[in-house]
Amino acid sequence: MAHVQARRRHPHHDAPDTSAQFRRLAGMPEGAGRNALRQEVVRAWMPMAARLARRFRNRGEALEDLEQVAHLGLVKAVGRYDPERGHAFESFAVPTIVGELKRHFRDHMWGVHVPRRVQDLRNRVRSASMALATTADDRFPPTADIAETAGLTEDEVRTGLEALGSYTTLSLDADLTGTEDGFSLADALGSAEPGFDQAVDREAVRPHLSRLPEREREILYLRFFRDMTQRSIAGHLGISQMYVSRLISRTCERVQERVEVDRIAA
Repeated sequence: MAHVQARRRHPHHDAPDTSAQFRRLAGMPEGAGRNALRQEVVRAWMPMAARLARRFRNRGEALEDLEQVAHLGLVKAVGRYDPERGHAFESFAVPTIVGELKRHFRDHMWGVHVPRRVQDLRNRVRSASMALATTADDRFPPTADIAETAGLTEDEVRTGLEALGSYTTLSLDADLTGTEDGFSLADALGSAEPGFDQAVDREAVRPHLSRLPEREREILYLRFFRDMTQRSIAGHLGISQMYVSRLISRTCERVQERVEVDRIAA
């Protein structure tokens, strides 16, 4: 009879009877002895944590990593469990460990940030789709059928279907669909054209350049449009290179200040 009662209390083969250890833990002060006993309890329940972790395999995460997450949840459950409340440890530990595994997937495995509500819709849509599918190729039945099975509106189903594509992201190195020439997604992305900024900058400085004294305009023209060195400009105009350098710096600063004033005023 006692054997039958034990089986009812612990329905799984990996659910040991640690009630005596928990009662001892409740009356022990913090210290090395309590830590050692707590570790003993954790080790006893680790097979159960591993079993729960296996429920989440084949979802893009290594089983060893899932077991580590489950063990972390087990440690939290052992630390928080209060035998005085009258609940079996297993009934307290299972949701704690499963919750830790779900948080791991939510926080670390989604390719983009998706709100918790949308993640839940995604899971319900996925479960309903799998229940309705009759063949391996029939992955997504009609939206109305999914909504009826999952107890959702069709708008919620569409949101859940969109979230299915957010769990993993597509690599930029992935081959483009329908091409056989080795082009990847990155090859189809555009990039900023520096010439546009240069054209905007030239139009911004044009009216201010026209108001400069003739010599300053000529020096800037020779330096930036004819690509002459400061030494060549100095020889061409019969002035010192130091004077050319100071004049270019002073003129550019003045033009830049005027352009900034125009941008603020606009």
